Amino acid sequence: MSDFLVKSADIPNLEYGKYPGSRSVEELIRNGIIILDKWCGPTSHDVAATVKKLFGLKKTGNSGTLDPAVSGILPITLENACKVIPALQHLDKEYVGVMHLHKDVTDEKLNQAIKKFVGQIIQLPPVRSAVARRERKRNIYSFKMLDRKGKDAVFQVSCEAGTYIRKLISDLGRDIGGAHMAELRRIRVGRFAEPVRIQDVVDAYHLWKEGGDESIRDFVLPVEAAVEHLGKIIIKDSAVSAVANGSPLYTGGISRIQKNIQKDDLVAILTLKGELVALAKAVATSEEMLKKGLAAKIDRVIMEKGIYQAKSE
Repeated sequence: MSDFLVKSADIPNLEYGKYPGSRSVEELIRNGIIILDKWCGPTSHDVAATVKKLFGLKKTGNSGTLDPAVSGILPITLENACKVIPALQHLDKEYVGVMHLHKDVTDEKLNQAIKKFVGQIIQLPPVRSAVARRERKRNIYSFKMLDRKGKDAVFQVSCEAGTYIRKLISDLGRDIGGAHMAELRRIRVGRFAEPVRIQDVVDAYHLWKEGGDESIRDFVLPVEAAVEHLGKIIIKDSAVSAVANGSPLYTGGISRIQKNIQKDDLVAILTLKGELVALAKAVATSEEMLKKGLAAKIDRVIMEKGIYQAKSE
């Protein structure tokens, strides 16, 4: 907790709520995320629908849509956890793929062309995209060739969310006589780099349903995993009920604040037990939250109402 500012020393009341790791499998499935290894063929929506049917849930969602022909990491949110999708939408991504060159190009020339696309680039989304077709700035953190066989080159790219890799390869092709993306796999989303296979999720779920085996816990992460990259505000048990009902968070309800939170940051509001209560927009810096006043405005409530009782200070 060395990266937290302590406003008041508080001890959690065990009468209310529970530590995320203590949730039942039923609660975990209704409030969890799966870092799924999407397979080629279906759309991301179809994959989420498959998980929804498997678990018998009312709702599932996905973050960081992958084209049908693309495989790899696809975060799937389960029922109540669908509310945290805004926290997952702007995570950096990493891919490996194969580009097919339209003409014979030396390794030296290809590497020189690749270097031009490292750093901030201007990208116009493809015609068939879910966003408006206007030029956008995107950061390419690294872009390199891993292997080469004839006109097929294996590449790896780490980039900002919202980067179109197919368009990146097409734009690169303009400098070397043409190129297109032949294969693509996403290998990282934010800190998530170890996806699970749908077959393993299915097997574990049936083992639990049929015999009580809880190995399904190895494949479903608690909803709190989706906000580990966000700045965090730990609140007192006495403030949880109000926040869970959508009330703004005032500094009087804060126990600890993670350092370096800036005004307008999306932050996670957690209980003393580490339960995610809400996503919120900070209206003050970490240091300013040590004083009296408004700390954050609620963006969306994650915790169900009634888990914590309203209490006076």
